[in-house]
Amino acid sequence: MGLVFETRASDSPWIDSVWTCRSEQVAEMTSVACETWGLVFWEQDGVAYASVTGPERRTGTAPVPEGADFVGIQFAVGTSLRAVAAPALVDTGLVLPDVTHRSFWLDGTRWETPCLDDAEALVERLVRDGAVVRDSLVAEVLRGHSPAATDRTVERRFRSATGLTQGAVRQIGRARTAALLLSAGESPGDVVAKLGYYDEPHLARALRQYVGRTARELREGRGGAIALDAAQRTTS
Repeated sequence: MGLVFETRASDSPWIDSVWTCRSEQVAEMTSVACETWGLVFWEQDGVAYASVTGPERRTGTAPVPEGADFVGIQFAVGTSLRAVAAPALVDTGLVLPDVTHRSFWLDGTRWETPCLDDAEALVERLVRDGAVVRDSLVAEVLRGHSPAATDRTVERRFRSATGLTQGAVRQIGRARTAALLLSAGESPGDVVAKLGYYDEPHLARALRQYVGRTARELREGRGGAIALDAAQRTTS
């Protein structure tokens, strides 16, 4: 057994997903590009840790501590931390200091460490305190609305809120959706038609850049451990 993920959606407009993971006998995993940031909490050998994860513009590999239990909160596109500029988190992260099993330190305040079922309560407190903020224009654009703003203003707001361009946000999200569909057994041709890729070579390039797997590997579950959106998937 490699990585065992469980995930759930959230009713909170501030959260994309909440997930847990158990690592067993795996040294590294393929990380999938991600357009959002997150908070991750884990325990290994009785020691508690926490970090902020930033958006990732491409696939890569990441070490995985063996025998660790994780809880993660993936935030919605357009949210950001008050204390850290979103561009500073792109392709990197931030290890949080002074973490215990019960609490962690963020933005000058000590917060209670969440479990899978109370992530929303933590985020509500972070929002109420102003530690987590949101640019509503970014969410509006992603829903397909046309805001009363110039293209230049929209692009500037995307970069400020996410650290990424609007195009990168859409491409990364589309590639991850394609990977999930392929993992569920859909054919490359169907995924091309459903998600608006030009053709299968276009899909293949996107998977190579953002996911680190071929369509065949995804459909057959091959290639080793992969962090695929923490999406109800077990890898071995």
